[in-house]
Amino acid sequence: MLNSKSFEEKYYIKNVDADEKSIYCHHDLMGEHLIPTHQHKKAQFLYTEGGIIHVTTETHTYFLPARHFLWIPANTAHSIHTSSENAIMRNLYFPQNTNEHEFYSIEGIYPANDLLLQMMLFTNRWNGHLKKGSRHYTIANAIKAILPEICTAQLHLSLPFADDSRLKNILLYVDQNLGEPILFSELAGRFGFSERSLYRLFEKDLRMSFIQYFTIRRILKAMELLLDKKLSVNEVAQAVGYNSAPTFSNTFFKVLGQRPTEYVNGVEILRKEET
Repeated sequence: MLNSKSFEEKYYIKNVDADEKSIYCHHDLMGEHLIPTHQHKKAQFLYTEGGIIHVTTETHTYFLPARHFLWIPANTAHSIHTSSENAIMRNLYFPQNTNEHEFYSIEGIYPANDLLLQMMLFTNRWNGHLKKGSRHYTIANAIKAILPEICTAQLHLSLPFADDSRLKNILLYVDQNLGEPILFSELAGRFGFSERSLYRLFEKDLRMSFIQYFTIRRILKAMELLLDKKLSVNEVAQAVGYNSAPTFSNTFFKVLGQRPTEYVNGVEILRKEET
């Protein structure tokens, strides 16, 4: 557990907002499993590789897959959790301007296309404050400027928190049994609900249906297993409760916009291009 002094000395607390007008750049190993809850006056562009990354805000827990980035608006409290201290974080922190595009005020996950990846690769050896008027600032600011143009489809790779204690227990059970066929009727009966009342609870507390939650949770788990590379695609499908590999592939495509094999082949692209 970090003590208050060490936490205050971390770059994301001490340095990011030290110069309010600069773009702050930080590319490095994460170095820890948890970055505690904090916030910046600047918006954050976060791209990661080499580990499973979860980002928790006040309303959602996001799973950040390879070849995607998370946009965190200015003054948004968040914590970052990872499966490995060796995960690489590539961060650009942008000052907030008046009359900005609506894109910059909404947190969300977006795929990083080849153009964006190449521009991020160009910033690879930068660190610290990029002063306004400098060449590096101009290039970094161009990355920000193109985001509303190329990021037209946000991925719904987040799951809301449950406020109701009964629903929290149900979601814990679901998480522990992702590989099993869970019927909604049996789930309701197990926890003493009618199907209708449990359906209403999901809609009221999570603003999504059970099948929406269950599908996203399965795909998020599948992405973790695919990145771990210990199981084949077919084995991953079975591990998250799909008896049919084509059905799993089609569901994965609907959520992520790419097939499981495409996702596996596309991970860590920046690292590969550096070697």
